[in-house]
Amino acid sequence: MVEDIESEVSDAVQWYWETRSGQGVEQRGSEDSARGRRAEVLGGMQMDAFAGLVEDILVGVGVPRESVHHDYYATLPGYFRHEKEWDTAVVHNDELLAVVEYKSQASSFGNNLNNRAEEAIGNNTDLIQAYEEGVFAPSPQPWIGYLMLMADNDESRNVPQVREVNFEVDNEFQDATYVDRMEILCQRMVRQRLVNAAAFLLSDEEQGMSGEYWEPHEELRFKRFAMSLASHVQGHIDTQQGTFDIGNE
Repeated sequence: MVEDIESEVSDAVQWYWETRSGQGVEQRGSEDSARGRRAEVLGGMQMDAFAGLVEDILVGVGVPRESVHHDYYATLPGYFRHEKEWDTAVVHNDELLAVVEYKSQASSFGNNLNNRAEEAIGNNTDLIQAYEEGVFAPSPQPWIGYLMLMADNDESRNVPQVREVNFEVDNEFQDATYVDRMEILCQRMVRQRLVNAAAFLLSDEEQGMSGEYWEPHEELRFKRFAMSLASHVQGHIDTQQGTFDIGNE
């Protein structure tokens, strides 16, 4: 797996803020910048450095780079709809091994956080049902990952009102900030097995321009996310190659 993964995540966070501010374009031609090379290959969008990092992790455990697809080339059929363009899909030897979505939110939390939740829950449910119906056969059950980078600022730390017009909301959402709400979403998707792993990162614009970030929940750390992905995919690559040792009788 990628050495010094925390430093690589820091580079991806810095790329996000640079690109968001319009400075990231200057990094795209840099010969000595890992995030620059990754973003150049993937198109220079805000979260593309994370996609590049995940690709490097996968290549590091034996996945051919050409088996790691992004955006249009990561389009997969669904069950409740005809198709969905995933951020990253690992398709090796005609088997779907993993999918990953990368999301960010730096403003308009009140308007957009519910949309993020609906997208994540719906997308993952659709993929799982498609697998269960044999859409990807003979693939193993694909690993599903969700990564969220959220701005840590006064707006995201605001405690919005909850509307209890007909019924009371879940106690965990009482007095919860937008940061808390996203953390709850990520944790519950993991525990309800809608995803195999989720990573939840916080950063503010000032410190993020230097690559600073923090991870508020131990279960949602990027390193745990990366190790889960690497272990799952490597196991299936070894099985496909016939190198998985189940011991001798």
